[in-house]
Amino acid sequence: MPKYSFTLNGEKVTVNAPGDLSVLWALRDKLGVTGPKYGCGINVCKACTSHLDGKKFNPCVTNLRDVAGREVTTIEGLAKDGKLHPVQEAWLEQDVAQCGYCQPGQIMAAVDLLRRTHNPTDADIDAIENVCRCGSYFRIREAIHSAAAKLRAQGVVEPTAVGKGGELAATGLGTGTALTGAAALAAAAIVRAVRSDDDELDVDLDVDLDGALGG
Repeated sequence: MPKYSFTLNGEKVTVNAPGDLSVLWALRDKLGVTGPKYGCGINVCKACTSHLDGKKFNPCVTNLRDVAGREVTTIEGLAKDGKLHPVQEAWLEQDVAQCGYCQPGQIMAAVDLLRRTHNPTDADIDAIENVCRCGSYFRIREAIHSAAAKLRAQGVVEPTAVGKGGELAATGLGTGTALTGAAALAAAAIVRAVRSDDDELDVDLDVDLDGALGG
């Protein structure tokens, strides 16, 4: 069985598995890292969003062989020295999570955005493609603005914008497969288009905070 080594949340790990095993299943099944969630397996819902060499990627469509020798960060690796990342803090303060399932991926996407700009516009935030089936997009937007303000207050230097060149292309997807899930994206776009303070629904659901913070 082949062996593939990479750095996971600051620690070197080795996985014995076929090279075409998706990174998501290597993380969840082989390494017990359950923050990245399985939602679609075809890079549509983006519930598995994590970081590869500091830039967002989707483990569900990335082969294990493609991360060998590189650095993978999941939601479990965001907090430093027992202190939550400013985005995680903002998520709690804004009470973003409802069911919580997609929130690790939402947070990782937000961190990636704020590494590219600490003063994001609503359009920048709305361009994030992660799907929230609970429709908590307004709270996500508010949390990202709040986290951006925290970073600016901490005097973090504005980062250099990074393009998509550092993201791995989806592997093994044909045109037909890529079109699957278009309805989910369309629904998300509709929610984004109509959301406002008045439109937001305050649904009383049990919140999976452990899931939202990486449990």
